Amino acid sequence: MNIAMTVFEFIVLLFSAILHEIAHGFMAEKLGDDTAKRAGRLTLNPLVHLDLFGSIIMPIALFVASGGTFFFAAAKPVPYDPRNLKNPRSGSAEIALAGPCTNLLLAIVFGVAVRVGILFSAPDIFISLLAVIVYLNIALAIFNLIPIPPLDGSRVLFAALPPSRTTFRVAYFLERYGIILVLAFAIFGFSLLMPFMGYLFGIFTGQPSPF
Repeated sequence: MNIAMTVFEFIVLLFSAILHEIAHGFMAEKLGDDTAKRAGRLTLNPLVHLDLFGSIIMPIALFVASGGTFFFAAAKPVPYDPRNLKNPRSGSAEIALAGPCTNLLLAIVFGVAVRVGILFSAPDIFISLLAVIVYLNIALAIFNLIPIPPLDGSRVLFAALPPSRTTFRVAYFLERYGIILVLAFAIFGFSLLMPFMGYLFGIFTGQPSPF
């Protein structure tokens, strides 16, 4: 059962990450840039979204580092051209926020499903599977809001900061070492996010937090 649940979690995480990326592409198109559409990225086909680091290396590294108790995955970032946006700074932030907002929407929808399932005495395994979907989408949304490239939070941060030499230096440093910082945070700092994630899980499902 543990192996089956791990496979289910990976599938849910993968497709949640894909919907996350597709949301970026749709928002970019809405704001005037169709790069993602032309690249064939507005599709649920997982093969076009798989990323060597985010979809393979990072999940394996986290799974091994945690002794088989934790892993995380991400899809290949959807491309967009800020030059096609009316306001590149605010547009970039809107595109970035579309992904986490989509995951939170999924968490809310399946959280309601958990409540309905409990109300009608659905089997425990069914409730548990729905709760996993809520859990993983909350995790995906919150993790991606961390302000470290290539995560979405960094685009929001850079859009909010005033253009300056200091901002440029911070952005350059984070862009250069972002992947290392993200992986280090995922391994050593993810637990810091769990109280807030548990709070959201309780709100969405009405159940005790699994975090």
